[in-house]
Amino acid sequence: MADFNIADHGAVGDGEILSSAAIQAAIDACHDAGGGRVVVPAGGRFLTGSVVLKSHVELHLERGATLLASDRREDLTAWAFGEASGKEEGACIFAHDAEDIAITGGGTIDGQGRKWMKELARYIHRPKPGPRPMLICFIGCRRVTMRDVTIRDSANWAVHPSGCEDVLISGIRVLNDTVLPNCDGIDPDHCRDVRISDCYIQGGDDGIVIKTRRELADMGPSENITVTNCTIMSTSAAIKIGTESTDNFRNITVSNCIVKSSNRGLAIQLRDGGSVENVLFSDCIVETRHFSPEWWGRAEPIYVTAIHRADGSTLGRVRNVRFRNIVCRSENGVFIAGSKDSPVEDVVLDGVRVEIDKWSKWPGGWHDRRPCMSPDTGHSMEPDKDTGLTRHPTAGVFVEHARNVALRNVEIVWGANRQDHWGEDIETRDVEGLKM
Repeated sequence: MADFNIADHGAVGDGEILSSAAIQAAIDACHDAGGGRVVVPAGGRFLTGSVVLKSHVELHLERGATLLASDRREDLTAWAFGEASGKEEGACIFAHDAEDIAITGGGTIDGQGRKWMKELARYIHRPKPGPRPMLICFIGCRRVTMRDVTIRDSANWAVHPSGCEDVLISGIRVLNDTVLPNCDGIDPDHCRDVRISDCYIQGGDDGIVIKTRRELADMGPSENITVTNCTIMSTSAAIKIGTESTDNFRNITVSNCIVKSSNRGLAIQLRDGGSVENVLFSDCIVETRHFSPEWWGRAEPIYVTAIHRADGSTLGRVRNVRFRNIVCRSENGVFIAGSKDSPVEDVVLDGVRVEIDKWSKWPGGWHDRRPCMSPDTGHSMEPDKDTGLTRHPTAGVFVEHARNVALRNVEIVWGANRQDHWGEDIETRDVEGLKM
């Protein structure tokens, strides 16, 4: 396999001189030669704006090498979505309709996300006005591989394959700021045949989140996706399906994962017209805690919802979901809630242990359905006007607007730090076919 070193094409590894043109020249030469490997050499910090990967090209970062994303919008010339989508989201590394592409190696891609913030705050940073770039975005690609690289300080979503098929992401590290908004880890969107394994992810937004966004909606459902052997810490949801859910999700498995110190653990968050079906969560350890209400999630270790995003919006269905062999330590209980016109169906908790205690300074006794429609259209209690949260006693398992829910070998354990907002082991509202 031929190697094309970016330094041979004029890239300078001082972290100051913009090397986008040199990196793109190496990629183009590699592609024109029929494929091969573009090498980012060890010891350099190469400042880059947008570069476009092409078919049969592997971008290889040697250990000790860094690609440093520019913090200037004028350097980000690859836009992930066209003007018709209403989105202006740039990408540092971009590909469109390419096949057999890869990003590999022990080096680092640094998004310099903090430079896109106007205020670095304790609980949530405040971004500067205007769009922020994704770090890696692939659209409509086939046979995509990412291995071993470290991604650091993304200003927006770190890894976003959209409309892609046959995607393998293995052994990568995503080390984002835990209070920087929108810095998701890995976001498969309208993708099929995806395998995510052996990754470590931390960040301020969702760790691994499967989506079907309205942008590029013609690219079909998200299906046949596996997530395994990952460790995740998130100030939002660690592993989530939704919230953007305009098309269907089906045939998804999550196994052998550890969630630590997150706002929310294993989540399905349906808000739009797509449906979710055939989902298995198994053999996971989950730790969730309360945090600032500026972030979604109130320490639910397991969270399954089908709720209208807004008045008059369409809503799909959630059905055929299984949670098996899940051990949870949390400051809240399991939360399962559908809507009157779209009850959650056929959910099984089997071998689930939930130990509820209190150790953070943030108050408990809240439900979090955000984003959701106004309170006069069917939900049980009115949200707080300042936070959008709903005051409610903490139940070990709360189920509302659901059909055919089964609890098998479910254990609820209340900790020694007794709280006034702690309620019942099991609380149900408008549930048909509950099996215990």
